[in-house]
Amino acid sequence: MKSTLKLWTQLGLGTMVAGGLLAACGGEAGEGAANGEAGAAGTAATAGEGEGGESAGGEGEGGATAGGEGEGGVAVADAATDPVAYGTALAVAEAHVVAARDAYAAGQKEAAAEMFAHPVSEVLLEMDPTFTQLGVADFKPLFTAASDAALAGKPAAEVNKAYDAIIAALRGAAGKAPKSDASAAMVATGVIADQIERASAMYRQLPKNTAYEPYLDGYGFAKVAASAFATSGAAIKAENPAAHARITEALGVLGQAYPGAARPATLPMEPGAVSGASAKVMLATTN
Repeated sequence: MKSTLKLWTQLGLGTMVAGGLLAACGGEAGEGAANGEAGAAGTAATAGEGEGGESAGGEGEGGATAGGEGEGGVAVADAATDPVAYGTALAVAEAHVVAARDAYAAGQKEAAAEMFAHPVSEVLLEMDPTFTQLGVADFKPLFTAASDAALAGKPAAEVNKAYDAIIAALRGAAGKAPKSDASAAMVATGVIADQIERASAMYRQLPKNTAYEPYLDGYGFAKVAASAFATSGAAIKAENPAAHARITEALGVLGQAYPGAARPATLPMEPGAVSGASAKVMLATTN
């Protein structure tokens, strides 16, 4: 799938593969730096990981690149015509609000407020021209309202109501995705694979970064990948059984890596295992 491969290239996956991440797919994923992590480290240095060039020191805040890649590492220049790029933008926004909702439930008020607000600057502002072209009404104020509610310490029911309003808007926007020759299963596969790699990229940061935010970002990406797969898994299996199997495996790994919205004191998985699982998804969806 050309559009998916382009997104992966922007995330630096081409460097990962060249750097040796493919070796992890040979059953060596759990061995960490000796295999997959060498490529991941090179990628982080050259292309950034996860969201718009995030480094091991935290979340990058650079704007859109010359190639049309938004701050959240989304190919916004392609989103008006490419349903994978478009769906990825929506998924990145959803991942943040899922993480925000669950962080709030875990008592992390300030982190939740930040997560609700991030999609506006990271993705949605850059997506405004695409949304206008496709007839999607502006829904950025919903994120601001949710962030304000979380920061003010409003009751969980009120924060959840704000979350529900965002999800409804995202689903409405998804209904206006650009058309293409790609099947619905192919598009879903591309978006899910992207979210899996974002979760993996965040996890690779965690051994050297004790901040909460990269963990919470990765948690959100993993949750959205799982949710999308629950909806589209049957169609993906019918069209690409290998991709279905690899995604199932990767989501199992991510479920262990991100057991909840609260960051564990000790990481439950080796980053190499997470990277290897993501690499297998990439191989299965590009063959």
